[in-house]
Amino acid sequence: MQYRTDEKSKNQLSILGFGCMRFPRNLTTQTDMKKTERLIMKAVENGVNYFDCAYIYGGSEETLGTVLDKNGVREKVYIATKLPLMKCAAYEDFDKLFETQLQRLRTGYIDYYLMHNLSDMGLWKELCALGIEKWISEKKAGGQIKQAGFSFHGTQNEFMALLDAYNWDFVQIQYNYVNINYQAGQAGLQKAAKMGMPVMVMEPLLGGKLANGLPKKAKELFLGADANLSFAARALCWLWNQKEVTVVLSGMNDGAQLDENLKTAEKSAPDMFTNKENDVFAMVAEAFGAFYKIPCTGCNYCMPCPKNVNIPGCFAAYNMSYAVGMISAVQLYATSTGGFSPQKDYSAGQCVKCGACEKKCPQHLSVMKDLKEAHKTLISFKWDIP
Repeated sequence: MQYRTDEKSKNQLSILGFGCMRFPRNLTTQTDMKKTERLIMKAVENGVNYFDCAYIYGGSEETLGTVLDKNGVREKVYIATKLPLMKCAAYEDFDKLFETQLQRLRTGYIDYYLMHNLSDMGLWKELCALGIEKWISEKKAGGQIKQAGFSFHGTQNEFMALLDAYNWDFVQIQYNYVNINYQAGQAGLQKAAKMGMPVMVMEPLLGGKLANGLPKKAKELFLGADANLSFAARALCWLWNQKEVTVVLSGMNDGAQLDENLKTAEKSAPDMFTNKENDVFAMVAEAFGAFYKIPCTGCNYCMPCPKNVNIPGCFAAYNMSYAVGMISAVQLYATSTGGFSPQKDYSAGQCVKCGACEKKCPQHLSVMKDLKEAHKTLISFKWDIP
């Protein structure tokens, strides 16, 4: 494993971090503890030392805390978790939520503590009015929080302003080769790095789309350049090619993914790509953008919908209509929204425009408008049956 230095704390952080939002699930949709424990421990044994979870990632804190405690490896890793800002209405809520997280994680301190989805200065000012700066200062002085930062899903201008608003220790941004100018973007990455902050990257594969959802033209461009690297490995290498990136978080939920990512991390380095190779990424990003009309990452923050609309499923099907074709798209739409069952209808047609989804979407998508367009497009397809 390779490591990059957190210049604020001097911690040596593994360039591959373990994202804990998508732990393996069993048939009852509960976390598969045996499989998850094997993955976590194999990662630790191979040098991965940064684990990222959150209060609202169902079971992530409890699972990680249980595995680390059971195997006696808490002191070998850095735990990152997040304060759920939507649950903070008073100063007392900070302590209540934080103590719950310590209990779940079976630890007395958090190494990297984030304000979860701090998206703009307005929200930061609201937190300041509640006393968040005083609270962070007290927790750091008492050793319960080692490093304080924030995760971000907003506009670049807001990100730049937030960097200057407080003496942050680190930041976490969405970033990949198709999101260079999206949210914090490359400019935000570089500014944070210049300020001495380690930058943790989430969504390196855009919810898996850069691994197994590339359109045909994008695949051909990559394979024409180098047929030996997988699409997922290329995306990770693109990030590690940049010295400003400290840790890349990957939501690994099976052994094959972990093995490949470990091998990829071993051979990655800053400035490993030539200008020609970087040009290929730019062309792939252009080809990808032409097919993926709705940049949904499938994070499920918008769920559950009050009307049970499978929002990520609807968007995945709509995007597939451009990337693969209408037949596959309509089949996916039907299977993911109960289309083959007369008793169920989780399609976009059930949307009542309550707006709950848009308030929770970290990508700030026009969910209601996009659902209407997806439904209109997909139900208008006529099967050509002889």
